[in-house]
Amino acid sequence: MIAGPHTTEAKAIDLKAESAILVDAETGKILYSKNPDEALPPASMTKMMSEYLVLEAIDSGKISWDTTTQISDYPYSISADPSFSGIGLTQDKDYTVEDLYNAMAINSDNAATIALAELVAGTEGEFVKMMNEKGKEMDLPDFEFVNSSGLENDSLKENHPEGTDPKGVNLLSARSAALLAYHLINDYPKALEISSIPEVEFDGKTITNWNWMLPHNSVNFKQFHYEGIDGLKTGFTEIAGYCFTGTAERNGNRLISVVMKTKSEEQRFKETIKLMDYGYNNFEKVELFPAGYQIKGESTLPVTKGKEKTVDIEIKDAINIPIKKGEKDKYQIKYHLDKKRLTESNELVAPIKKGEKIGTAELVYEGEDLGFITSNETKQIDIITSDSVDKSNWFILMLRAIGDFFSNLFSSVVDMVKGWF
Repeated sequence: MIAGPHTTEAKAIDLKAESAILVDAETGKILYSKNPDEALPPASMTKMMSEYLVLEAIDSGKISWDTTTQISDYPYSISADPSFSGIGLTQDKDYTVEDLYNAMAINSDNAATIALAELVAGTEGEFVKMMNEKGKEMDLPDFEFVNSSGLENDSLKENHPEGTDPKGVNLLSARSAALLAYHLINDYPKALEISSIPEVEFDGKTITNWNWMLPHNSVNFKQFHYEGIDGLKTGFTEIAGYCFTGTAERNGNRLISVVMKTKSEEQRFKETIKLMDYGYNNFEKVELFPAGYQIKGESTLPVTKGKEKTVDIEIKDAINIPIKKGEKDKYQIKYHLDKKRLTESNELVAPIKKGEKIGTAELVYEGEDLGFITSNETKQIDIITSDSVDKSNWFILMLRAIGDFFSNLFSSVVDMVKGWF
């Protein structure tokens, strides 16, 4: 396991965002955080959970990309309202799941999101229940979903999802948003394939991705283009400010960033660039310890009732995490043996199989560590036995017992004689 999380590294970057986090997408290692546990309105970053549930429904066979649905009165009223800047859905027309998903994930369309929620769950209210249940399943630490789109409930008026507060607001911390993104892109890589599309045709017109860091053709967006960016979700409302959950991959190294409550569309991307640059310029993924690594001086354990008197122990898997460049020597391993496996004399009892787990290891860092996005606790590294040790036969055990008896008797006599003098 690795100790953490402790303090943040907010001073490492002059970041103009209320809350932010940077995470390694493979291991979940946190590289930077600023107020990561402050629950804030995420606006349309909410749609990451809606995307997840739609992709899950497709994966389970409940719906398919070719499934069609029509637009009910509720999402139609949202799409027809110019204040929501919708793509203009029409009624009495069949829309495929693929088209509506593209509208949701690429153009952040609210009505398309609601239509998909109704298709998957029957009503948006039931879909919201699914969102909150999935959030608990993912162990999101700070969250609440009150609708599928990220709008404030009071803007939906009488259409706010049943069972939710009429004035309710979706909430996510930066840590929760990053963990949600982590699950979305790792469980369903298709989400990245779609979120990386700068423009797409929808219903005879071109709709644009609000993620300006993608390779758009517009001259206005080119200053924000960032090599490797292929997702993930923007967000904006008056109370949320400008938010962005981004992800990029360079040389096989994927990072996830979150900035919340910045002051402008431009600023959310400028701050994301700062985060990504910090991650790619200051960290490297290295093998700290190979599989089979043994701590010097602690590489064996005594064995009782076995044909061998000791057994070698080692870590089961290699430890590969992103670390600050040049800090490999600041990491050590500390063993935590399972006391239930040991006798009062700290011996393992034969028979012992090769590869048996006999404890966990702690990765210790000489500094402040931010831990992992995937757990508020620790990462576990198994300690296992390197070899098998068969149980000795009864005759050998008897001889050893007799030998131990006389050895202990001799020691007692020696101690008694010493006492006379």
